[in-house]
Amino acid sequence: MRSYLDFEKPVAELEAKVDELRALAATGSDIGDEIARIEDKAQQALADLYANLTPWQKTLVARHPQRPHFTDFVNALITEFTPMAGDRKFAEDEALIGGFGRFRGEPICVMGQEKGATTDGRIKHNFGMARPEGYRKAVRLMEMADRFGIPVLSLVDSAGAYPGIGAEERGVAEAIARSTDTCLSLGVPNVAIITGEGMSGGAIAITTANKVLMFEHAIYSVISPEAASSILWRDGTKAQEVANGMKITAQDMLRFGVIDRILKEPSGGAHRDSATMISATGDAIAEAFNEFRNLDAAGVRQQRRQKFLDIGRKLS
Repeated sequence: MRSYLDFEKPVAELEAKVDELRALAATGSDIGDEIARIEDKAQQALADLYANLTPWQKTLVARHPQRPHFTDFVNALITEFTPMAGDRKFAEDEALIGGFGRFRGEPICVMGQEKGATTDGRIKHNFGMARPEGYRKAVRLMEMADRFGIPVLSLVDSAGAYPGIGAEERGVAEAIARSTDTCLSLGVPNVAIITGEGMSGGAIAITTANKVLMFEHAIYSVISPEAASSILWRDGTKAQEVANGMKITAQDMLRFGVIDRILKEPSGGAHRDSATMISATGDAIAEAFNEFRNLDAAGVRQQRRQKFLDIGRKLS
């Protein structure tokens, strides 16, 4: 069943009307032309709405529970996927999944946050908020991929690393820093795609890549609008106002040179046509990795280093 955001109410009403008319048509009423007219109107309303989203509205879209998740991408794009568990230090972290498989016949290391699609799934995966063990597992996988010359793909969708007391006691900040450092030191190409939320160091830890791609309505920031609101005004209710001034959209990130490419979403967002979005993402991944086929390890490291040195020096 489709879930609508608050600002999508006009579209929801039109599509509800279409459903009513279809039910009526099933009884034998000849109202095909009326159905087509309202469908066109709903599609146009949806296109107009999504062509002018505010940063806060994009935040809501990025968080939509029906957007494609990490496991959806893996199931559709990666064959022979073998997940790897544990950080070899403390425990397994279910929020950050990683392993090895094949992408279009070529070996690949893939990792990313999984938020979960059901209540049980969300609890199991801790809503995509990884603990230190998740980032230490990421380091283990990246080092293994580097040892065997296997490229690394990261799919990012997280509100941030888990901020609990246990995570702090086990050194979550250090784990994030080491994961970020490992990304920078890889001699194999790495590509990161921000599919929904890319918040704080929890995202940066696996997004420091040769190529960073971002879905059209995804967001990327050092802090969530709610947290920024709480810090600046000691009032989390100003999140909408904060989001509109934080420069967190894909369009902002491309202009500042933080990301390399925006992946256009279907009308109404990636959750409206996940299959099409996942297929387009697969093509973008192939194109991104293809750029590094003729580079050796030193060349890969130099390209990545220069990419991050150039951020903020010029506007795209």
